[in-house]
This record gives sequence, structure tokens and C-alpha cells, in this order.
Amino acid sequence: MNQADPDHVDADWDAGDMGCGELILELRTRVRAMRPGQVLRLIARDPGAIEDLPAWCRMTGHRLNRAEHPTYFIQRKED
Repeated sequence: MNQADPDHVDADWDAGDMGCGELILELRTRVRAMRPGQVLRLIARDPGAIEDLPAWCRMTGHRLNRAEHPTYFIQRKED
């Protein structure tokens, strides 16, 4: 498990077609359960995710490592 590996993932979540309101609430819970620095690979097919997920990361301080809709790699911020 090498954190320097850009393809390293600590958790996976396929949110399917979940709408962004519900998606963001569940994402918040899942990211809070992770340790700082861990990476979540999220599959979010909702078209709103393209704008909502980067905005959520900016507002919360979590890092969007990579975004290629519908796949997003979100790194939990340091506490």
C-alpha cells in the first residue's frame, strides 16, 4: 500500500445514479469515516456530479485528485 502511488485507493463507492443532494450527504458520511490522506474512488453517474463534486471538495477542503466523469478520486483532508 503505497500512498505515493497515484492509482492508490483506500475505499470504493459506486453511487450509481444517486442525485447530488443525497450523494453529497452520503459522501460526507463516507469521507468522515476515512483517515486523513486516504483516497475514495467514487463512481457518480448523475450529470450534476461534474460540477457538484469539485465544488464540494473546494468548500470542505478535501482534495479532488482526479475527475473523469463518472469516476472521481477524493482524498480526505488532513485534520
